[in-house]
Amino acid sequence: MPLVVFNQKGGVGKSTITCNLAAISASQGLSTLVIDLDQQGNSSSYLLGEAAQGDHANVAGLFEHTLSFSLRPLDPADYIVETPFENLHLMPSSPALDELQGKLESRHKLYKLREALQKLSERYDRIYIDTPPALNFYTRSALIAARGCLIPFDCDEFSRQALYTLMNNVQEIRADHNPDLSVDGIVVNQFQPRANLPRRLVQDLIDDGLPVLQPYLPSSVKVRESHEQSTPMVYLDPGHKLTQALLALHEAVEAARAV
Repeated sequence: MPLVVFNQKGGVGKSTITCNLAAISASQGLSTLVIDLDQQGNSSSYLLGEAAQGDHANVAGLFEHTLSFSLRPLDPADYIVETPFENLHLMPSSPALDELQGKLESRHKLYKLREALQKLSERYDRIYIDTPPALNFYTRSALIAARGCLIPFDCDEFSRQALYTLMNNVQEIRADHNPDLSVDGIVVNQFQPRANLPRRLVQDLIDDGLPVLQPYLPSSVKVRESHEQSTPMVYLDPGHKLTQALLALHEAVEAARAV
């Protein structure tokens, strides 16, 4: 059951949430895969560190294979690399995604990622997909391929305004391409409980009937250290308050997906 982490606004914590939820799944013994569709490659850098810049298999190779005529059947596993963390694998990003996008769109390859994930779902218990901060070919491909999506929300008024458009976009993809797609929840990130604005913005979402997940993820400088060391929080500092919030969020996401 692939899960997409998606928001058209940048800087809301998509890669951080993707990698930390995936790391928790892996730490609990689940065979877990992260697919990094954002050409910026933040999830790839988070999980591989400097090795992310190396010459290795990546997601661009998978899409390139769909553009070429080959007698060799596509094996999505060929584009996956191991991470330093047990049970956690990665299909890394690549700068080549940008130049490939036009070719993929013109040749109507929107469903190829779904076909690949159907094969990978036989190998992995959990698949998390990090997406670009735009509703482009790769994001649409991911939403068409997924059973659920999480929407990070960073307690900003502009984010709140954009959230309703984003929800409509997801519903349109559900209606046109993927009836199994659901919004599993809105993840409140960088929440400051003592500030009035974040509390009011989140309450507005709840009052509007949107699926806001508990707990809210607190602001923490520790996450920057986590990025710098390329080590998700569950491995870096299991007892930290942010780690505990992420563990509880993971449990909430698992419960939402089980419904």
